[in-house]
Amino acid sequence: MRFWALSGCSEEEPEFINMKIIIINGPNLNLLGKREPEVYGKENFDSYFGDLITKYNTIDFDYFQSNIEGEIINKLHEVGFSYDAIIINPGGYTHTSVSIADAIAAIKTPVIEVHISNIFNREKFRQELITTRYCKGAIFGFGLDSYELAVKSLLLSCEK
Repeated sequence: MRFWALSGCSEEEPEFINMKIIIINGPNLNLLGKREPEVYGKENFDSYFGDLITKYNTIDFDYFQSNIEGEIINKLHEVGFSYDAIIINPGGYTHTSVSIADAIAAIKTPVIEVHISNIFNREKFRQELITTRYCKGAIFGFGLDSYELAVKSLLLSCEK
C-alpha cells in the first residue's frame, strides 16, 4: 500500500512520499496491555507498532518511550529539526509539563498529540491540556488507532 499527500494543496496528481516519523510515548505507556485494559486496551504497544510499520511500509518509523520528563524533552530536541513529523502521547505530562510544552513550541517539526482514551470523558484534571496547544493537532479516544489516525492526518495534510 502506498500513501500520498497533495503537494501545495492543489488538485494535481498525488505525489508519493516517504516520511520519517517518530512516535514518542510518555510515562506508563510501557505498560500498555497490562495497565487498566478497560481504559487502554489489551494490546501492548510493541505489537501495535509492528503492525503500523507493516501497514505503512513507505514511512520510516522510529519509536521512543520514557517515564522521565527530561528524556522526552531531550528526544524532542534531538529529532525536532530533522524528522518530517512527531506523534506524541505525553501521558500524564500533558496535564503538568510546561517544559515539554516549551520543547514542542521550540522545534520546527510538526507534532500531533494523541491519547488512547477520551480524556474529556475522564477525571476533571485530565481536561487541562498544557502540551496540546503547541501541537499541529490532537486526536483522542480511539484507542491505539489514535496513532494510525495521526499518521493518516499527516499523510493527507497539506503545507500552506
